[in-house]
Amino acid sequence: MSENTELENLELKVNGVSYPLALEIDRNLSGVLRTEVGLTGTKEGCDDCECGACMVLLDGQPINSCSYLAVQAQGRDITTVEGLIDGDELHPLQRNILAAGGVQCGFCTPGMLMSAQALLERNDSPTEDEIRIGLSGNLCRCTGYAKIVTAVQATAVELRS
Repeated sequence: MSENTELENLELKVNGVSYPLALEIDRNLSGVLRTEVGLTGTKEGCDDCECGACMVLLDGQPINSCSYLAVQAQGRDITTVEGLIDGDELHPLQRNILAAGGVQCGFCTPGMLMSAQALLERNDSPTEDEIRIGLSGNLCRCTGYAKIVTAVQATAVELRS
């Protein structure tokens, strides 16, 4: 940071916790979440809105945090993959993706989980096609998606019961 860099004082609410920060106004949300907030579950993949590894929920909607300025997120609810866990208890999506074998290298997993969470919040009975569309902003080079889709289907059933 140079002496002439403009800083913005702001407060980000991440997973229900408020973080007061002084940031350069051009910082993207994914970098701030990883470095200043210390939540490294959000991955930095392409840095160009192409892979979905940086997906977080902003007021319940999935966004690519690599292309979203941190200052734009002030006053909004940010949920990262760390926010899915409840104490020591994994979220059903997390449990089911592990049980289905939907994690290989794991790099895409946080973004996939966030996109799936957003889908299930708006549709508790998605079809396979709806799941595939809901995950279409997330690239996976390892799994072939079938096991991830199976995990989302299992989670939908579990959450409905």
